[in-house]
Amino acid sequence: MVDEDGKKAIRISGEVFGILVTEKEYENYHLRLEFKWGNEKYPPRKDDLMDSGILYHSIEEEGSWGGVWMKSLECQVMEESTGDFICVDTTFADIPAVRESPDKRYKYMKGAESITFSTARSYCEKDQDHEKPVGEWNVIEIYTVGNESIHIVNGKINNHAFNLRHSFYRNIQIMPIKEIPAGI
Repeated sequence: MVDEDGKKAIRISGEVFGILVTEKEYENYHLRLEFKWGNEKYPPRKDDLMDSGILYHSIEEEGSWGGVWMKSLECQVMEESTGDFICVDTTFADIPAVRESPDKRYKYMKGAESITFSTARSYCEKDQDHEKPVGEWNVIEIYTVGNESIHIVNGKINNHAFNLRHSFYRNIQIMPIKEIPAGI
């Protein structure tokens, strides 16, 4: 904990990848927090935009994805991208979105046709940038009830996901064979 602008704050420097995890599980909640960017950057992102994120509806253990994170849904917290939606590992969501051209990412658009996001197409950009300049405090809110979530940045909805889900596999078997069985 550090003092920042006269109040207690958690400082996440970015010197190492890490996570903060609640001890309690939550369902149907409103998460609200404030953040602002510091002035220092560290490798491997020294020359990149500052990047963080809020992972929710997380499953499995810390480090189960990328050696650090949990399988989850993410509200991106990154310079110029705060509020973007990311499916982390085996998660899925349907988001009303459009894409300007095949070489661009999908972008949230209220009322558009819903697109399924997953590991293969994991990223849906926010509708507009509502983030304040570096050094100013921003407010992020995530509302999630059942299988629906809304990302709000500084009072403005900028992503809305439906049909949130994880995929699971079990009883996986691999057996050597010499030929395709008859009748298949």
